[in-house]
Amino acid sequence: MTCRVSIIIPTLNEAATLERTLRCLTVLSPLPWEILIIDGNSEDETVSIAQNANISVFISSERGRAQQMNQGAEIATGDVLCFLHADTFVPDDLIEIIDRTLADKTIAGGGFISLMTGKTKTRWFFSSLNTLKTFILPFLFRPFLFFKGFRLLFGDQVMFCRRDDFLACGGFDPLLPIMEDADLCLKLTRYGRICQINRIVISSDRRVTKLGETKALAIYFYIAFLWFFGVSHTHLKQFYAEIR
Repeated sequence: MTCRVSIIIPTLNEAATLERTLRCLTVLSPLPWEILIIDGNSEDETVSIAQNANISVFISSERGRAQQMNQGAEIATGDVLCFLHADTFVPDDLIEIIDRTLADKTIAGGGFISLMTGKTKTRWFFSSLNTLKTFILPFLFRPFLFFKGFRLLFGDQVMFCRRDDFLACGGFDPLLPIMEDADLCLKLTRYGRICQINRIVISSDRRVTKLGETKALAIYFYIAFLWFFGVSHTHLKQFYAEIR
């Protein structure tokens, strides 16, 4: 029996990409149990785009990706939670992949390989290096947990887990404005392995376009390094401004 997957999309001024993302979800086979958009009081057409697509929209009581995703998890009625960014496009067998992965009870959560693309190019080299940090950083900084199955996934990799495990570990830390996804991976390791699926999701390269590949990659690794060393989230946040 296919698991009931609740897709949760946190949004804030995502009118430029949301319509295409939702269109991708309409061709999923099988379809998800539900799609929930948790909006952080967008000032553009984000909410109306979702409503026109007959998607359930909830306005978050607090703005912030961690808070919005936690609110979505509380509202969700599925037994599996899938957290999707509004600028990421998924394969049409997404639900089947999630169902097959979590059929293994030793796996607590998973995510995909994020391939960053833009209007003019696909960033193969950048995406490859970005993917390597899923394995390299846990191996270097948490080797004991690495061999128990800890992997470092991020939001653009379309993370998923069982709802019961998510709630039991406390969900996303609402105090973290950044690295809340890595923190969740660390907490979920109590319940099983974190698995990177050998399938691709397509993510917008808008941040890389804005910063440049070298600077973006340096920032990504720098933030992750500092997070492992326990540097405060307020310090880390200054390197990761919101880009739309």
